[in-house]
Amino acid sequence: MKKRILAAAATLLAAALAVVWYCRRLPAEPMPVLMYHHMVPDGTECNDMTVTPAKFRTDLAILRARGYTPVLPRELAAGEPLPEKPVLITFDDGYRSNYDLLFPILKEENVKVCISIITLMPDLPADNFCSWDQLREMTASGLVEIGSHTYRLHNLNEADGRFEGDGTNGVERRAGESDADFQARVLDDIRLSHDRIEAELGRAVCFAYPFGCSDPDARALVNELFPVSLMTTPKTADLADGLHDLPRYTVTMNTSLFSILK
Repeated sequence: MKKRILAAAATLLAAALAVVWYCRRLPAEPMPVLMYHHMVPDGTECNDMTVTPAKFRTDLAILRARGYTPVLPRELAAGEPLPEKPVLITFDDGYRSNYDLLFPILKEENVKVCISIITLMPDLPADNFCSWDQLREMTASGLVEIGSHTYRLHNLNEADGRFEGDGTNGVERRAGESDADFQARVLDDIRLSHDRIEAELGRAVCFAYPFGCSDPDARALVNELFPVSLMTTPKTADLADGLHDLPRYTVTMNTSLFSILK
C-alpha cells in the first residue's frame, strides 16, 4: 500500500514539474501571428493579397520597436525557449515574389518567416510560384521554414495558377460527399503535401488551412501530421491552448500593426 502511495505521489510530482516546465517556456504574452501572401514592387497598385517591400519593411520596424522577435513553427514545436515577445510571420501560397522580393529583405534584416506553399505549384512548375530549388535555398538560410497549404486544394487553375472557386473552400467536405471520395480528394491531398515537402526539404511542421476552413476528419489528419496549424481568425494566439488552429491577422497595405500589437 505504501509503495502504491509513493508511486502515485511520484507520478503527480512528475506531472506537476512537466506543467511548470511547459509554462516557463511559454512567452509572457500571447503571440500574434501575421498573415501575408504576395509581394509586388514598390509603386505597384495593390489589392488585399499584396504588399510592397516598403510596407513590409515598415511592419518589421514596428515589430522591432515594440520588442517583438520573429520565431519559426519548428521552434514552437520543439519546445525551445521563446523570446519574451515572439511573433510568427507567415506568407501563404508560395508566390515567386517570396523569393524575388521577400527573401532579400529577410537576409538583410535577419528575419524569420514561414511560407506555406501550394505544394503542386513547384511540381509543375509555374513561373509565378517558387521552384523547389528556390525553396531549398531559402530553407538552407535558416530564415525560412516551408509549410503546407495543401497540394492542390486551393481552388486554383493548374494551367496558370489563377484562383477559381469550385463550390467548396480548401479542405471542406462537399455536400453529400462519401467518406471514400473525401479520402481520395482531401485526406490523400493533405498527406501528399506533407510527403512532398519532407522529400524535398526535410521535416514538414506547419499546415495553413486554405481560407481558414476545415473539417473534423481533415483536422484529425492535419493534427497527426503537422505539429503546428494555422487558421485565419483575426485574434492573438495563446500558446497555452496548444499549437493547432492558431489564429492569424491578415496584413494588407491598409493594415496598421499598431492596431494589432500591444
